[in-house]
Amino acid sequence: MTVRIENHLCYFTLDDNGQEQSLPATRVTILTDHDKAMSYLELAGARIYITEAEADALTVEGATDGRQHVKADEPGSVI
Repeated sequence: MTVRIENHLCYFTLDDNGQEQSLPATRVTILTDHDKAMSYLELAGARIYITEAEADALTVEGATDGRQHVKADEPGSVI
């Protein structure tokens, strides 16, 4: 899991070494990468991809939900 939430502070893992950065949930905006059909947020100049469960947990804590739900345009799509 790349996101840990404690006392309305969100801790995001930035690299494989386990380095974290914290941010109040109210300063987080969750976005959608349409090409990957995944949610992400931008932190320290990098995209951090998160699960939908993590995105939902962040919105409960006060993050801005800027997700755009992707819909299929073609019959038979898995989306």
